[in-house]
Amino acid sequence: MQTLPKSRLLRFVEEVFQLAQRAVARYSSKFPKQRYTLQQHIVLLCLKVRKDTTYRTLLDELIEVPRIRNAINLTELPAPSTLCKAFDRLEMAVWRVLLNLSVSLLPTNGVTGIDASGFDRSHASKHYTKRAKLTIQQLKVTLLVDSKVNAVLDLHVTTTRKHDSQIAPSLIKCNPETSIMSSHHFTRHGMHA
Repeated sequence: MQTLPKSRLLRFVEEVFQLAQRAVARYSSKFPKQRYTLQQHIVLLCLKVRKDTTYRTLLDELIEVPRIRNAINLTELPAPSTLCKAFDRLEMAVWRVLLNLSVSLLPTNGVTGIDASGFDRSHASKHYTKRAKLTIQQLKVTLLVDSKVNAVLDLHVTTTRKHDSQIAPSLIKCNPETSIMSSHHFTRHGMHA
């Protein structure tokens, strides 16, 4: 019987699994239950984002896809709540390392651009925020993007109203091998790292 070719989804899972193995330890603590590895959690979370689906739907689909489960050595599927808790426990540093490792696989040219966008955190209940006297601020996400492959090289997330000219130097300092291309006034005048 002829073996089936690898699908793009399977290749994606294998790449993420290899990156996760390079980025994080097998388990998150010294005495884990050893049921699922940290790398398996990362792959499943990345797969959820790639497929733009819910935890429950992703796990339902994985029941029918043994090749993907075998690629990450997953013998039994976690509960949706397990994946949700794993996402909450992962530090931003882990995602940054994965971002840096994945960018190293791409043919970038060093010419980058900076752009920012605001996101409303409207999923918080208005009733709850009013009752708890909380103020839910908007998120501002600033991206450093390579111009050749349109890959995100770095990002900065803030809830404050910082101007791009205040955020950009820290992005440039973390990526000294890049040169910035922008039509913004602040980039052309006085922000040459």
